Amino acid sequence: MRELIKEIWSTSKRNKLRTSLTGFAVAWGIFMLIFLLGAGNGLINAQLQQSDRRLSTSMQVYGGYTSKAYRGLKEGRNIQLRTQDLDITNRAFSDNTQEVGALLSKYGVNITYGDNYLSAQDLSGVYPSDQRINKVELLAGRFINDIDMKERRKVIVLCEAQAKELTKDPRALIGRQVNVGNISFQVVGITKDDKQSRNQSACIPYHTLNAIYMGNAGWVGIIQFEIKNLVTEDQNDAFEKRYRATINTQHDADPADESAIYIWNRYMDNIQMAKGIRMIRVALWVIGIFTLLSGIVGVSNIMLITVKERTREFGIRKAIGAKPWSILKLIITESIIITSFFGYIGMVLGVAANEYMDATIGHEVIDTGLFQATMFVDPTVGLDVCFQATMLIVLAGTVAGLIPAVKAARVRPIEALRAD
Repeated sequence: MRELIKEIWSTSKRNKLRTSLTGFAVAWGIFMLIFLLGAGNGLINAQLQQSDRRLSTSMQVYGGYTSKAYRGLKEGRNIQLRTQDLDITNRAFSDNTQEVGALLSKYGVNITYGDNYLSAQDLSGVYPSDQRINKVELLAGRFINDIDMKERRKVIVLCEAQAKELTKDPRALIGRQVNVGNISFQVVGITKDDKQSRNQSACIPYHTLNAIYMGNAGWVGIIQFEIKNLVTEDQNDAFEKRYRATINTQHDADPADESAIYIWNRYMDNIQMAKGIRMIRVALWVIGIFTLLSGIVGVSNIMLITVKERTREFGIRKAIGAKPWSILKLIITESIIITSFFGYIGMVLGVAANEYMDATIGHEVIDTGLFQATMFVDPTVGLDVCFQATMLIVLAGTVAGLIPAVKAARVRPIEALRAD
């Protein structure tokens, strides 16, 4: 085996350019496959992180504007959701909904604590289910609960940024009183900042906000709930049409008018995103595999040239007693060594490129002014994929070298000696 390696090394040194070009094609194919998969995974992980910020099996319903005339009423009417809509959602759609709640907002309130104050803040009246549906994370204390709702308590949950404006230690506010306008509220919780949005709201019980600021007018800002027993796209589409028709009818709007109310179905969003992710993964693999094929074709061409150039040498070997297997083994071994060595180099460079990408743009946060987002999250590829890709090109390179090897092993000595 040692003599075989030395012979291959000697042949490679005599044909440096040919060997280098073959190696570059192999290394480049592996490198591009790993790099593309890493970049694709970074984009996909970033999207998954964004979507994971909200409960995937939830819906939010907003009022809109009618786009069709109906029963003598013109289009363009503003539809405001009411408590009756909330009751209908709870009662008529109980087979597919749970944790039905609402969100009502009051804008431009001032929050003060001692000598510190926050002006023009958003105040949200929420149900306890809001914590689960919007995946609110607590820094300290608790969230709004059912007792707060029932007794219409004057309790408030501040976000971390608001708490830091009022005192140096946000946790120290738990149990203290802050003034919202002229009304005193007890701080019961501090939530972690949602870095994806700059509009952080203070939360109080929905019924408390409705009673104090809306005079129990019966308006609902947003209806939100979890869905159940809706798995397929067809089931979700059918539910949305049935729900829209019911709510639209309550507001004298065309049952099929999609502009009268807006339904944000996060489950459907995730289904569509999953389809998009699958398409991206397939596209990346197709591009990567075709890049690998260029390296495989390069190895095959070089092996064919090698056999043609060494035909006379192989004829002499067979004339003095060399067996076909020894020639076959020489060519296949050369093909395996070239693809393995340069494939490993391409793999190492691909992993290094992904690690560099992870250390740089993988931690960059883009601030649009409305929200912050990370464009790449963990743009890397598992070592198992790296080794599988490398083994794939080694195997393909072996098969590519097998064809000219068989041809060389079958050549007759007299024909080989006549070759130029």
